[in-house]
Amino acid sequence: MTEARPDARRMISDPQVMRALAHPARIAIMEYLSSRESGGTATELAEIVGLSPSATSYHLRALAKFGLVEAAPSRGDARERVWRVLTAGWMVDAGREAGPAARAAEQAVVEAHALRGMERIRDWSRRAADEPAEWYDKALFNDSLLLLTAEELAELNEAVLALLRPYHPRRRQGDPPPGARTVAVHYRTVPLA
Repeated sequence: MTEARPDARRMISDPQVMRALAHPARIAIMEYLSSRESGGTATELAEIVGLSPSATSYHLRALAKFGLVEAAPSRGDARERVWRVLTAGWMVDAGREAGPAARAAEQAVVEAHALRGMERIRDWSRRAADEPAEWYDKALFNDSLLLLTAEELAELNEAVLALLRPYHPRRRQGDPPPGARTVAVHYRTVPLA
Protein backbone atom coordinates (compact mmCIF):
# COMPACT_ATOMS: atom_id res chain seq x y z
CA MET A 1 0.00 0.00 0.00
CA THR A 2 1.06 3.55 -0.62
CA GLU A 3 1.51 5.86 2.35
CA ALA A 4 -1.04 8.69 2.16
CA ARG A 5 0.47 12.17 2.12
CA PRO A 6 -1.87 14.58 3.91
CA ASP A 7 -0.88 17.73 2.02
CA ALA A 8 -0.27 16.28 -1.43
CA ARG A 9 -2.58 17.21 -4.30
CA ARG A 10 -2.87 14.98 -7.30
CA MET A 11 -3.17 16.62 -10.71
CA ILE A 12 -5.57 14.63 -12.89
CA SER A 13 -5.46 15.06 -16.65
CA ASP A 14 -6.48 11.59 -17.85
CA PRO A 15 -10.00 11.77 -19.36
CA GLN A 16 -10.92 8.32 -18.01
CA VAL A 17 -10.03 9.34 -14.46
CA MET A 18 -11.87 12.65 -14.85
CA ARG A 19 -14.97 10.80 -16.07
CA ALA A 20 -14.70 8.45 -13.07
CA LEU A 21 -14.72 11.49 -10.79
CA ALA A 22 -17.63 13.22 -12.54
CA HIS A 23 -20.21 11.53 -10.36
CA PRO A 24 -21.75 13.22 -7.31
CA ALA A 25 -21.34 10.15 -5.08
CA ARG A 26 -17.68 9.78 -6.02
CA ILE A 27 -16.98 13.45 -5.37
CA ALA A 28 -18.62 13.08 -1.94
CA ILE A 29 -16.61 9.91 -1.23
CA MET A 30 -13.34 11.59 -2.18
CA GLU A 31 -14.18 14.65 -0.10
CA TYR A 32 -15.07 12.59 2.97
CA LEU A 33 -12.02 10.35 2.74
CA SER A 34 -9.74 13.33 2.08
CA SER A 35 -10.86 14.91 5.33
CA ARG A 36 -10.25 11.85 7.53
CA GLU A 37 -6.92 10.24 8.10
CA SER A 38 -8.64 7.12 9.46
CA GLY A 39 -10.48 6.55 6.17
CA GLY A 40 -13.94 5.08 6.03
CA THR A 41 -15.93 1.95 5.27
CA ALA A 42 -18.57 1.52 2.58
CA THR A 43 -21.22 1.49 5.31
CA GLU A 44 -19.99 4.79 6.79
CA LEU A 45 -19.71 6.36 3.36
CA ALA A 46 -23.17 5.10 2.33
CA GLU A 47 -24.68 7.39 4.98
CA ILE A 48 -22.71 10.34 3.60
CA VAL A 49 -23.58 9.79 -0.07
CA GLY A 50 -27.13 8.54 0.45
CA LEU A 51 -26.65 5.18 -1.24
CA SER A 52 -26.67 1.58 -0.10
CA PRO A 53 -23.38 0.10 1.16
CA SER A 54 -23.23 -2.15 -1.93
CA ALA A 55 -23.69 0.79 -4.33
CA THR A 56 -21.08 2.72 -2.35
CA SER A 57 -18.71 -0.27 -2.61
CA TYR A 58 -19.16 -0.18 -6.37
CA HIS A 59 -18.09 3.48 -6.46
CA LEU A 60 -15.13 2.78 -4.15
CA ARG A 61 -13.93 -0.01 -6.46
CA ALA A 62 -14.26 2.33 -9.46
CA LEU A 63 -12.17 4.97 -7.67
CA ALA A 64 -9.62 2.31 -6.68
CA LYS A 65 -9.36 1.18 -10.31
CA PHE A 66 -7.96 4.62 -11.14
CA GLY A 67 -5.65 4.81 -8.14
CA LEU A 68 -7.69 7.41 -6.27
CA VAL A 69 -8.45 5.27 -3.20
CA GLU A 70 -7.03 2.10 -1.72
CA ALA A 71 -7.76 -0.40 1.00
CA ALA A 72 -6.42 0.88 4.33
CA PRO A 73 -5.25 -1.10 7.36
CA SER A 74 -8.09 -2.56 9.37
CA ARG A 75 -9.25 -0.76 12.50
CA GLY A 76 -9.35 -4.05 14.37
CA ASP A 77 -12.46 -5.67 12.95
CA ALA A 78 -11.22 -7.93 10.17
CA ARG A 79 -14.73 -8.02 8.67
CA GLU A 80 -14.80 -4.34 7.80
CA ARG A 81 -12.93 -3.00 4.78
CA VAL A 82 -11.52 0.45 5.34
CA TRP A 83 -10.74 2.74 2.40
CA ARG A 84 -8.51 5.80 2.23
CA VAL A 85 -7.39 8.31 -0.36
CA LEU A 86 -3.86 8.29 -1.69
CA THR A 87 -3.61 12.08 -1.58
CA ALA A 88 -5.55 14.59 0.50
CA GLY A 89 -6.70 16.56 -2.54
CA TRP A 90 -6.97 16.52 -6.29
CA MET A 91 -7.28 18.97 -9.13
CA VAL A 92 -8.28 18.39 -12.74
CA ASP A 93 -6.61 19.99 -15.70
CA ALA A 94 -7.00 18.58 -19.18
CA GLY A 95 -4.25 20.90 -20.37
CA ARG A 96 -4.27 23.71 -22.88
CA GLU A 97 -3.70 21.34 -25.80
CA ALA A 98 -6.35 18.80 -24.77
CA GLY A 99 -8.66 17.32 -27.34
CA PRO A 100 -12.47 17.33 -27.25
CA ALA A 101 -12.78 14.13 -25.18
CA ALA A 102 -10.46 15.42 -22.45
CA ARG A 103 -12.17 18.83 -22.47
CA ALA A 104 -15.59 17.18 -22.11
CA ALA A 105 -14.35 15.00 -19.23
CA GLU A 106 -12.87 18.02 -17.47
CA GLN A 107 -16.09 19.98 -17.96
CA ALA A 108 -18.13 17.10 -16.50
CA VAL A 109 -16.05 17.12 -13.29
CA VAL A 110 -16.22 20.90 -13.00
CA GLU A 111 -19.99 20.90 -13.47
CA ALA A 112 -20.54 18.05 -10.98
CA HIS A 113 -18.40 19.86 -8.42
CA ALA A 114 -20.18 23.19 -9.05
CA LEU A 115 -23.58 21.52 -8.61
CA ARG A 116 -22.42 20.07 -5.29
CA GLY A 117 -21.37 23.53 -4.14
CA MET A 118 -24.64 25.09 -5.24
CA GLU A 119 -26.63 22.41 -3.41
CA ARG A 120 -24.73 23.22 -0.22
CA ILE A 121 -25.62 26.88 -0.61
CA ARG A 122 -29.29 26.00 -1.21
CA ASP A 123 -29.27 23.69 1.82
CA TRP A 124 -27.87 26.48 4.01
CA SER A 125 -30.44 28.94 2.68
CA ARG A 126 -33.29 26.54 3.50
CA ARG A 127 -32.15 25.92 7.08
CA ALA A 128 -30.33 29.18 7.97
CA ALA A 129 -33.18 30.56 10.08
CA ASP A 130 -33.02 27.46 12.29
CA GLU A 131 -29.28 27.79 12.91
CA PRO A 132 -27.91 29.23 16.16
CA ALA A 133 -27.21 32.96 15.94
CA GLU A 134 -23.47 32.41 16.35
CA TRP A 135 -23.44 30.44 13.07
CA TYR A 136 -26.13 32.43 11.27
CA ASP A 137 -24.28 35.70 11.87
CA LYS A 138 -20.93 34.31 10.68
CA ALA A 139 -22.03 32.75 7.38
CA LEU A 140 -20.90 34.84 4.43
CA PHE A 141 -21.79 35.12 0.78
CA ASN A 142 -19.41 37.31 -1.15
CA ASP A 143 -18.87 37.83 -4.86
CA SER A 144 -16.12 40.25 -5.76
CA LEU A 145 -14.82 41.46 -9.07
CA LEU A 146 -11.13 42.29 -8.80
CA LEU A 147 -8.74 43.91 -11.26
CA LEU A 148 -5.59 41.78 -11.24
CA THR A 149 -2.62 40.79 -13.33
CA ALA A 150 -1.98 37.07 -13.83
CA GLU A 151 0.87 37.29 -11.32
CA GLU A 152 -1.35 39.02 -8.76
CA LEU A 153 -3.99 36.35 -9.25
CA ALA A 154 -1.40 33.66 -8.58
CA GLU A 155 -0.30 35.48 -5.42
CA LEU A 156 -3.90 35.91 -4.25
CA ASN A 157 -4.68 32.22 -4.81
CA GLU A 158 -1.57 31.19 -2.91
CA ALA A 159 -2.37 33.52 0.00
CA VAL A 160 -6.00 32.41 0.30
CA LEU A 161 -5.09 28.72 0.15
CA ALA A 162 -2.42 29.30 2.81
CA LEU A 163 -5.05 30.93 5.04
CA LEU A 164 -7.38 27.93 4.64
CA ARG A 165 -4.76 25.19 5.10
CA PRO A 166 -4.56 25.18 8.95
CA TYR A 167 -8.31 24.59 9.20
CA HIS A 168 -8.45 21.48 7.00
CA PRO A 169 -10.30 18.72 8.90
CA ARG A 170 -7.44 16.31 8.42
CA ARG A 171 -5.12 18.64 10.36
CA ARG A 172 -7.64 19.19 13.17
CA GLN A 173 -9.27 15.78 13.36
CA GLY A 174 -7.31 14.57 16.36
CA ASP A 175 -8.13 17.53 18.60
CA PRO A 176 -10.78 19.83 17.13
CA PRO A 177 -11.71 22.92 19.13
CA PRO A 178 -14.95 22.69 21.10
CA GLY A 179 -17.94 23.64 18.96
CA ALA A 180 -16.11 23.19 15.64
CA ARG A 181 -18.24 22.28 12.61
CA THR A 182 -17.39 21.44 9.05
CA VAL A 183 -17.76 24.60 6.95
CA ALA A 184 -17.85 24.66 3.14
CA VAL A 185 -15.66 27.40 1.68
CA HIS A 186 -16.20 27.97 -2.03
CA TYR A 187 -13.27 29.81 -3.50
CA ARG A 188 -12.97 30.18 -7.25
CA THR A 189 -11.04 32.66 -9.31
CA VAL A 190 -11.84 32.77 -12.99
CA PRO A 191 -10.79 35.53 -15.38
CA LEU A 192 -13.77 37.09 -17.17
CA ALA A 193 -13.87 37.81 -20.87
